[in-house]
Amino acid sequence: MKIVNFFLVLFALVFSTGVFAQQYTIKGTVTDNSGTPLPGAAVFVANQGVGTSANADGVYEVTVSSGKVILEVTYVGFSKSSREILVNEDKTGVDFSLSPGVALDEVVVYSGSKKAEKLTNSPSTIVSISPREIEEFPGNPAELVARKKGVDYFRAGIAAPAFNIRGFNSNFNSKNLQVIDNRISSLVATGLPLGPLSTVIKEDTEQAEVILGPNATLYGPNAHNGLINIRTKDPRVYQGGTVVGNIGVNGDGNAFNSLRMRWADKVSEKFAYKVTGEYTRAEEFEYVDSVYIDRKDAAGRLPSDPNFAGLDGVKEGYNEFQLDPDVEFIKAGATAIYTPSPGTDLIATYEHSNSTYLSPTNVGRNQIVDWKINVFQLRFKTKNFFAQVYHTTSKTDDTYSIDDRTKAYYAAIDAGVPEDIAGGEASFATGARFRDDSNRWNAEAQYTNSVFNDKLEVVAGVQWQLDRANSLGSYLLDENEDDFIEVGQIGGYGHLLWDMGLGFKALGAARIDNHEVYGTNFIPKAGIIKEFAKGTLRLTYGQGIAAPTILNMYGNLFGGLILGNAEGFTLADGTVIDPQTVEKLNTYEIGYRGTIGKKLYIDVNAFYNNNKDFLSPVTAFLAPTFRGDTPIEEVQAIPYGLVATYINFGEVNTYGTDLSVTYMINPSLNVTANYSFFDYSYDEDNPENDFNRDGEVNNFDFLVNAPNNKGSIAVNYSGDRLYGSVFTRWVEKYNYFSSFQIASETIPGETYRGTPIVEGAPGTDSFNYGPLGGFASVDFNLGYRFSEKFSLGLAVTNLLNQDLREFTAAPPTRGLYLLETKFNF
Repeated sequence: MKIVNFFLVLFALVFSTGVFAQQYTIKGTVTDNSGTPLPGAAVFVANQGVGTSANADGVYEVTVSSGKVILEVTYVGFSKSSREILVNEDKTGVDFSLSPGVALDEVVVYSGSKKAEKLTNSPSTIVSISPREIEEFPGNPAELVARKKGVDYFRAGIAAPAFNIRGFNSNFNSKNLQVIDNRISSLVATGLPLGPLSTVIKEDTEQAEVILGPNATLYGPNAHNGLINIRTKDPRVYQGGTVVGNIGVNGDGNAFNSLRMRWADKVSEKFAYKVTGEYTRAEEFEYVDSVYIDRKDAAGRLPSDPNFAGLDGVKEGYNEFQLDPDVEFIKAGATAIYTPSPGTDLIATYEHSNSTYLSPTNVGRNQIVDWKINVFQLRFKTKNFFAQVYHTTSKTDDTYSIDDRTKAYYAAIDAGVPEDIAGGEASFATGARFRDDSNRWNAEAQYTNSVFNDKLEVVAGVQWQLDRANSLGSYLLDENEDDFIEVGQIGGYGHLLWDMGLGFKALGAARIDNHEVYGTNFIPKAGIIKEFAKGTLRLTYGQGIAAPTILNMYGNLFGGLILGNAEGFTLADGTVIDPQTVEKLNTYEIGYRGTIGKKLYIDVNAFYNNNKDFLSPVTAFLAPTFRGDTPIEEVQAIPYGLVATYINFGEVNTYGTDLSVTYMINPSLNVTANYSFFDYSYDEDNPENDFNRDGEVNNFDFLVNAPNNKGSIAVNYSGDRLYGSVFTRWVEKYNYFSSFQIASETIPGETYRGTPIVEGAPGTDSFNYGPLGGFASVDFNLGYRFSEKFSLGLAVTNLLNQDLREFTAAPPTRGLYLLETKFNF
């Protein structure tokens, strides 16, 4: 707790000293040429690194320091407007009138540089989901991620949309970091993004940005493949109340209902607050997965038969036991902002979620039951300084593995246990139930400034994290409610951007991160940016690291079948399995963003990645004798004779390109087309690449799990009252392997986990329905504003109600049809 006390003292010191520069609040309106307000227009103070958005009436407020200020205003469908003014007591009001044209240069905040910046000037490849896109989409705003270049988006059922970036997807993917309002939003033990467990509702989501590629210098070792950064609405900018209701059905005719509300008020110049809430209830797409069990001997006899000769028969598929398709989300939150002086804010936030749904995993599906997330966050912001401390808790008592519970149920039946007992606690006997009572402490301080006549931009900070995982003895190597597994890490970063003149800027950044288990790592980043009149060219190098999660290090699943590898293993033949270490990713990237003429906007990038010490999926080793210095019988509750764990291996290169083109037909109508290519290579003669130890290096060692090609095209319309879009997505078919999961075309002569790879046939552990992707789908949404107080919207996902296989251990994605009513007051 010393670090927490340090930051609280730091808050007090900065708060007491105040801000020495004279500050003013600039106010004004943003309209089109006819005087119509442009709500959500981005207002950016280019030389002071602060930004804001216009409210529903087109009114903006931004606090700046005195002196020369460069204001830049952008809005989708309109050309950018820039103005330089000298701010003093006589000049604090500036209005903007934008002309039609291409202006997709939004202001992004705390993504590429951890400061407000124009999208074209960001040193990272960022795709942005604007406030207007979120406002006008009547469905789950996560669907808008599918409309962006470079993102592998998939739906693992109604409740679990997710994304991946640049390959190596799995059913348990922790390589993409989620950040909400500057806080890391992932589960403590597994490192998985909160995703459906998120505490934020749609109506309080202002903007989202997705960074393609590593951004570990600023966000730490979990920002490996990519990052999604979500910013919620400031109650001073977005005031008033909103009540939204969704009713709908999925393609199976099952109901979907959601009620959400937000209220925000600026009570005075010093105090503002907001409260949010959500209740959503639905039923998952109809789908029952097969659990493959060897219940009989070669003659078909059950263990209860006196002549039973052992479990060496053929595995058969059984339906998931006691599958519950109900989905329920409950969310609540509150934020209060105290402003002692203009430009200085103290922000306190509490948010809560309680979630029940089905979640795909590497070994089937988990039944998520009443999983509760609580977030307590305190932030301090002023012109050049930001600091925060936040506490995240995670709790569930009844979540379980459907696959393992199903196997335990039939094992109990075969042993002669009565059905009512076999389906009760006996079905959890092998560790099917997952409990969690974990928490995480985070603290951060950051300083930003421009020096040498604004020629050098400086961002420097320090971050601290303490993970305290507790599974109450269910899935980690802890023993009881008081036995926390604690892992701490601290990192410091610096980010310099030097204006060299003639439109050239040089980027240099670095991070030093110290992990309690994996030691110290140095993470650099560098780049050159060339600004043209209507665009920016960038060439960058960045490094990312992926630190194994607490589950990777200290997991204890299913009675010790899967064990974490923080200490290594010794096998009976003397072979030593080394402990896991960090995976390293080096990325080289070139990109351009800008306009061609007045109506065409282009965003293109190409990348090359080198992955070393790749973190493997779970893999099995025979005859373990020790985990570290501990005899295996003291760790494994069930003597399996093998152990499944995680290791580092090999080296693989990935490369690709992403292209997005938008053509503005008129200020209200545009067409956007996206295309992405991705591929990989490796050294077939390097024995360290032979992950599955079959004596041959091939694709089954590197489970890349990504399509080579994908693309989309969208027609978007946004008028004063009518708005909508038609979106078509194409994903090339691709083979997918993730631990127990298989989705592949028939590959003659090849096996996976000991079973021939045959499409439309059982695998060793799951049914192989064939490759993922291989489809083109159509989404549609339409809305109408009857007045400022009331609007009606329709969202249709998978308009043609096709059976789209987007993920394993998940139902085919069928249609989802939602009607949304929105009341503002």
